[in-house]
Amino acid sequence: MKAMVLRAPRDLGVAEVERPTPGHNQVLIRVTNSGVCGTDLKIYEGAIPVRHPLIMGHEMIGEVVEGGDDAIRTGDRVIVDPVNFCGACFNCRAGQTNLCPDGFLLGRDANGGFADYVVAPRSHVFPLPAEIDSQSAPLIQVLTTCLHAHRLVNIFPGQSVAVMGLGVAGQLHVQLAKACGAYPVIGITRSAWKRSLAEKLGADLTFSGGPEGVRSVSEATGGRGADLVIETTGMAPVMSDAISMSRPGATVLLFGITTATQCALPFYQMYYKELKLICSRAAKSEDYPASIYLVARGIVKLEPLVTHVVSLSELEAAIGMLESDTDQRMKVILENSKD
Repeated sequence: MKAMVLRAPRDLGVAEVERPTPGHNQVLIRVTNSGVCGTDLKIYEGAIPVRHPLIMGHEMIGEVVEGGDDAIRTGDRVIVDPVNFCGACFNCRAGQTNLCPDGFLLGRDANGGFADYVVAPRSHVFPLPAEIDSQSAPLIQVLTTCLHAHRLVNIFPGQSVAVMGLGVAGQLHVQLAKACGAYPVIGITRSAWKRSLAEKLGADLTFSGGPEGVRSVSEATGGRGADLVIETTGMAPVMSDAISMSRPGATVLLFGITTATQCALPFYQMYYKELKLICSRAAKSEDYPASIYLVARGIVKLEPLVTHVVSLSELEAAIGMLESDTDQRMKVILENSKD
């Protein structure tokens, strides 16, 4: 089969590799579409260490080829949960499968979906209803991580929510907060284009970032500050603003991934406001049926977030789009050849 193989950092190319064979309770899937994300960029650059050669890609959908059952049959469209876990350790038995110390991610720790075929455990394969189109369906994997985070903060109607950073994840957080009845839902980013998109997807207000954004959130919440701030960028200055725009007793959800070991944060504010800081990691299998339901019912919209669709062979160019600072780019979707 054809696959995009990363032989070393920044050494990526098409290669003929052996098609994987499904084992016991595994499913062989012909990949039709996949999403490119920041994790792929970091793996490609070498910022996330991996073993080479590697087939990247963890946001994938496709059609069942082998290994189906009464619920999933050959030819069915499915999405793959790439987060694997052992099921026997302390964390797994505690229901924290996303924290399994022996877990691994397809596309990072094992070959993933930037290929013609991929193998996944039957337990990690979920059917896709006809209401969800194939080009936007890979985004459901991103949505599961957002939904998992929302389960940790338990948004309730009338709660004010500020979402900092309006990339793909930020736009999904806006929609989930709105679906929970939060008000006002405030989107914050420097990009006027992204603010406009967030308003179309349900944000009640949008502001630019920095000190102006902190002041605007304070004014929009009657001088109190936001009940919940969701930080999606992973950048220390934005995390600092998230703390500043939170009301006393608020919750700050640190959703963005940061690898910094040291940074300057307003620690006294954290103490003085008695803030609750919550981090979330990946998702759990239970988040897939719920996310699929939200998209199929039109409660969360994915299509507006797909701005570019290219062929699998153009993966390196797609990764280059992530490296650039192009304003009007959201999700880049790869489309596999039907040959």
